[in-house]
Amino acid sequence: MKIGELAKLAQCSVETIRFYEKEGLLPTAERTIGNFRVYGPAHIERLRFIRNCRALDMSHEEIHTLLRLADQGGDGCSAINDVFDEHIAHVDTRIKELKQLKQQLTELRQHCQSNHNPCGILQGLADMETPSKLDKKRTHLG
Repeated sequence: MKIGELAKLAQCSVETIRFYEKEGLLPTAERTIGNFRVYGPAHIERLRFIRNCRALDMSHEEIHTLLRLADQGGDGCSAINDVFDEHIAHVDTRIKELKQLKQQLTELRQHCQSNHNPCGILQGLADMETPSKLDKKRTHLG
């Protein structure tokens, strides 16, 4: 099948397929004599796997690891569990960050309980201290 058919079956865009090929997540397709890419059922299966991982907010590095483990087979679940345990820890960190973000937004919102001028939220944003990018711990997604 051609790339457009694959995109439709896998419910993603042609650009996404090309990007995943470039990133090494999706194996390069065979080419016809006319230089068209030809995809098969294995590409659909892999794209669905990648999409499901992305739906779980997994990084490309994590997906690469899972695909490598799946392709090797026979190692059991231990290494896969390690990837998931690490990802769960990243999710926990992100939840903490989002709770802090919500608290900051709530505090800013409380600066402006009425429709007066100047707006307390705008003044709060101007006065707020933010950590530098060097101080902020980065998550697995950057």
